Amino acid sequence: MKAMKRAGTIVISVILWAIILLAALYAFTTMATKDDQNVASILGYTPLVVETDSMKPTFESGDLIFIRKCDTSKLKEGDIITFHTIIDNQYALNTHRIQKIDEANGVRSYTTIGDNNNGVADQHVISDGDIVGKYIGHVSGLGKVMNFLSSSMGFLIVIVLPMLLFFIYQVYNLIMISIRLKKAMAVENAEEIANARIQQEKADQAADEAARAKDEAQAALEEAKRLKEEAEALKAKAEKELKEARKDED
Repeated sequence: MKAMKRAGTIVISVILWAIILLAALYAFTTMATKDDQNVASILGYTPLVVETDSMKPTFESGDLIFIRKCDTSKLKEGDIITFHTIIDNQYALNTHRIQKIDEANGVRSYTTIGDNNNGVADQHVISDGDIVGKYIGHVSGLGKVMNFLSSSMGFLIVIVLPMLLFFIYQVYNLIMISIRLKKAMAVENAEEIANARIQQEKADQAADEAARAKDEAQAALEEAKRLKEEAEALKAKAEKELKEARKDED
């Protein structure tokens, strides 16, 4: 029973940590793209959710991609990069493959293209300052999870509710531990009281025995004194009779 309970606790803890990690990933991906001017990263890495199929089959809408900050001077044609650009007259992030690199007066410019855009390059040519990082890999479908978490219902079901249940479970555990601790302390106190009572009874018994022994010793002493007095009286009587006997002989 204890082994099963311990195993259940471990499983719940693993689930909780998975939820926490998922929540952290969701929070970071949300934070990473909240500000179009500055993309957040951890140790140079940033997760982003793919919104279109422009790079299919390399990755597609609903995937979660990972980009890493890079030295733009080492980029080459064919690399996949994430960069700031204009899409539908809005400032946005895009992740496409470098089709061509041009350099003039030490300044590089990049023409990009989506793998699924039928050979049509992106309208805007970008520079080093537009580049956020280089694509290093993706997890298929995980972006859909992030998008679901971004909804109020998804966040409530997947993040808030499990964490609330776990919190309630932990509070219940603390209460049970407190109850067990109080019971253990009560048992220990009862044992101490019982032991103290036994020791007191033994002490009282020893005191009674000592008192009886003292009384017996006193009685024996009194008896010895009486016998001594009788013996002295008999001796005195014998001496007196002896004296009288000698007077009669004279």
